[in-house]
Amino acid sequence: MNWVNKSVPQEFILLGFTDQPWLEIPLFVMFLFSYILTIFGNLTIILVLHLDFKLHTPMYFFLSNLSLLDLCYTTSTVPQMLVNICNTRKVISYGGCVAQLFIFLALGSTECLLLAIMSFDRFVAICRPLHYSIVMHQRLCLQLAAASWISGFSNSVLQSTWTLKMPLCGHKEVDHFFCEVPALLKLSCVETTANEAELFFISVLFLLIPVTLVLISYAFIVQAVLRIQSAEGRRKAFGTCGSHLIVVSLFYGTAISMYLQPPSPRSKDRGKMVSLFYGIIAPMLNPLIYTLRNKEVKEAFKRLVARLTNFSASCPIFVITIENYCNLPQRKFP
Repeated sequence: MNWVNKSVPQEFILLGFTDQPWLEIPLFVMFLFSYILTIFGNLTIILVLHLDFKLHTPMYFFLSNLSLLDLCYTTSTVPQMLVNICNTRKVISYGGCVAQLFIFLALGSTECLLLAIMSFDRFVAICRPLHYSIVMHQRLCLQLAAASWISGFSNSVLQSTWTLKMPLCGHKEVDHFFCEVPALLKLSCVETTANEAELFFISVLFLLIPVTLVLISYAFIVQAVLRIQSAEGRRKAFGTCGSHLIVVSLFYGTAISMYLQPPSPRSKDRGKMVSLFYGIIAPMLNPLIYTLRNKEVKEAFKRLVARLTNFSASCPIFVITIENYCNLPQRKFP
């Protein structure tokens, strides 16, 4: 028991790209810029979708869930990364590493399932338009969203527990920017074949199966769209699905290359760059993709800006009225 306790360090050293210090300033600028865009973009989408009643539909309900996921996803890792880049001692406490590992795994797993649910929503909307309101009713949407969140956090509990139970024998140098399962498994001083097999099996469940369902959904969607007679109808259908396909390709493509490919000793930094892409760059691009390619979201954003402008324009009148009232001579009561 004492040996196990000694094998758990009080803190971890996150190496990142410490062997290439010239990268620190460009990485800091990139991380900070990406994080600001991610926060602003996803908060804007959540606000627009919540305030505009025309967008209270299943598709935008799932999009708001995705924006919330991306917001929390990057916040679990980027602030600590920015702090470490600025410091000479690039450390994270054991508790902070556990929290980072759990949250990152939970939100990543949830996003894998949520993207597949969003493709099912598009399948029903395009292939079964007359039954869409019946199939995708509010209760089912809430159940699907809840199932994705619960499944993601349940998976995180299992994987985090299996990973943290591995004895480290005092090893504390994590060759990564943040605490992630593959990087932590490399610290173990015992055989990790069973853990790697479990990680591979769960990755198949949360990556390959959802990707397969997405591809099947879009195969039916393409067939249905090609049967549409009007060019405007086809353009609108492909427009709403195109944004989701781009997001799916960015997220699943990089995650699969990270978790389902055998480790390559030649490219030690490849895993770091791939995880940075699906952990930081993809959440930043998601709101831009949906905003720039979605006419309804752009129009809703314009309506929100117009409402805020009208409100700010009416504020001076309100202030002047209050000031005039305050400057009125006070009535003296007997």
